[in-house]
Amino acid sequence: MTEFQRTAPDQEPEHVPEGTADREAAAGGEAGRRLSRLPSRLSSRVLSRPGDRTALLVWFFWHVAAYIYMVLAAPGRTEDPILDRLTPWDSDNFIAIAAYGYDGPPDMPDAPKLTAFFPGLPLLLRYLHVFVEDWSLAIVLVSLVASAVVAVALSRLSESYREGSGVWTVLAFFLSPFAVFMLAGYSEAPFLALAIPAWLLARRGRWEAAAVCAAFASCIRISGLFLALGLAVQFLVARNGLRGAGWRKIPWLALPGVPVLGYMLYLWGRTGDPMEWKRVEAEYWGRYAELPWTVLKNTWQRSIEDPVSLQTSYREEILAAAVLVVLIIWQLVRRRWAAFAYLAPQAVALLAMSSFYMSVGRASLLWWPLYLSVGIAGARRPWVFMAYLSVAAPVMAINVGNFTTGSWVG
Repeated sequence: MTEFQRTAPDQEPEHVPEGTADREAAAGGEAGRRLSRLPSRLSSRVLSRPGDRTALLVWFFWHVAAYIYMVLAAPGRTEDPILDRLTPWDSDNFIAIAAYGYDGPPDMPDAPKLTAFFPGLPLLLRYLHVFVEDWSLAIVLVSLVASAVVAVALSRLSESYREGSGVWTVLAFFLSPFAVFMLAGYSEAPFLALAIPAWLLARRGRWEAAAVCAAFASCIRISGLFLALGLAVQFLVARNGLRGAGWRKIPWLALPGVPVLGYMLYLWGRTGDPMEWKRVEAEYWGRYAELPWTVLKNTWQRSIEDPVSLQTSYREEILAAAVLVVLIIWQLVRRRWAAFAYLAPQAVALLAMSSFYMSVGRASLLWWPLYLSVGIAGARRPWVFMAYLSVAAPVMAINVGNFTTGSWVG
């Protein structure tokens, strides 16, 4: 066993209700039979699973609670409409790319920064715009649907390690301090809706499907490459990987790099620099290589000297960085090599490739080994989950209120 405690993969029943065959025959031919089976198959795969239903209930009621808190936090702080409060900053950049391409709108003075954002989410918004005219509504709907997929996938992933832990893991995730980005029009939810299924598919030995999911994830964030590295290590150490599937599956593991290479070639033709996305990150957001202790010092100084509205955010960034370091050490101690390979490059990118800690807290949503650890430990010892809840849930509520009233968090 190379990861958490293993259990048999969930079975996916294929039961078709009695009498269906007669109705299908009346519907006409093989095509009719296939179409008529589809709803029952979807139902048997999702709605008939207690774990899936519970995960979706957590997702639903968390959203209800978050929207209630948004309303309660607004008086005296903001009068903006709900959609505007859920689509600030990066959301505007994704929408600008979707509507105008990487040239941005004519009145956007800092349009060159748009190349820092990968094209996956803007492309999805452009296609969705055919059906949803309001760009802000479209990007919030993407996060809404994607976060539902995340809930179900994370529950199934947790259950694949320890039966009965799924609901604990999903609760740990949605009550995490930076879960507000599952609500807002950002890229975390759609990325995770592809990345977590990729990890689960790999655990089940479905390497081709895992690689395809990871490739779509790479269209959305550069973190898709970290995911690809984790999958590659998992392929090497898992029983259903190299030892079971053999070398013929290895070419699939290169697939997640194709979208990144394609985007770099696009930037090369557009600007003459295939690393243009990295250059503008350095120019507009101060993301360039620094010594880790210098990055920590700079962040601490900002937490003291910057406006009060940002001081708490920087301190949360420091705490999130500490959690990431501890989490990586824990993966090493437990010899979880795939999770280590996924997390370690993120630590380098977040803690040593920026002049100060930026979006470390937000990136914590991508650390599903953290929520698996909390969920599995909580299933065994509920007091562990209660201790986590006592710290994470209040911070999550505060961050929902702050972010949706115009203050940056994470």
